[in-house]
Amino acid sequence: MVIALREITRSSKVTPRQKESWVWSSLARFWEQPLGRVGLGIFLFLILFCFAGPMVYPADPFQMHLISILQPPSPAYPLGTNNLGRNMLARLMLGGQPSLEVGFIAATAAMVIGVVYGMVSGFVGGWVDTLLMRIIDVLRSVPTLFLMVFLDSAFHPSIMLLIVLIAFTSWHGVSRIVRAEILSLKELTYIESATTLGMSRMRILFVHLLPNIMATIVVAATFMVGDSVLIIAGLSFLGLGLPPPEPNWGSMLANAMAYLPQNSWWLIYPPGIAILGTVLSINFLGDALRKAFDVRLNRRG
Repeated sequence: MVIALREITRSSKVTPRQKESWVWSSLARFWEQPLGRVGLGIFLFLILFCFAGPMVYPADPFQMHLISILQPPSPAYPLGTNNLGRNMLARLMLGGQPSLEVGFIAATAAMVIGVVYGMVSGFVGGWVDTLLMRIIDVLRSVPTLFLMVFLDSAFHPSIMLLIVLIAFTSWHGVSRIVRAEILSLKELTYIESATTLGMSRMRILFVHLLPNIMATIVVAATFMVGDSVLIIAGLSFLGLGLPPPEPNWGSMLANAMAYLPQNSWWLIYPPGIAILGTVLSINFLGDALRKAFDVRLNRRG
């Protein structure tokens, strides 16, 4: 039995050379996607703009210039000023930091919950799978926006609360995707043989199954980051997102709406374009990664 188990383990392993070849071929297929390159370029630019920009352009985003209220773009203020005379370019750079940071952290938390939940549900099966899926059905029946508004108004707004809200309402879809992958993979011969020969469930899950769904996880995580950034912007636009006084793109856009009749376009377009550019670039990245990792799509192509 021990010899047979070792043979199964050896046959199911991917050699370092095979893994390296797969990684490089996937990266090559990704680079062949024009939208993938565009998305990567925009996303890297936004990262540098938000986190390295304040070092290149060290203007104070909180300083008020009462003699320069609602000034259009000029050499002194490249993106103009808001209703308090604050530098819009400095606030745009600072406002992107919490949006991206919270988006990444919330997406990571949601992915961890969803992956573990889906793996357990798909691998164990039976009444456990049925129960876990019914729990998801119940959670998904609650309107997400209503739940977020209720919890955000019931508790003191904070970054941690926003992360918990996004993670709690975003992991369901990932768990279903992972569950479907596990249900398919566990029917493979070497997985069934390993189970029959007494290999522990934890070893099967994390040594043999998890590496085979990493491509799916990476693609799902990419899209989830974009969704998280959009949720943050939407909640902030409604006044329920990140707490003041720190600026963020959603709250900047919400504050700008009051000055729409005055044609203060420099208050509206920069945060709106930043949100749109972030979400689109991440979606382009996710779609390109999906095509790069999906061997079936490449064979058809």
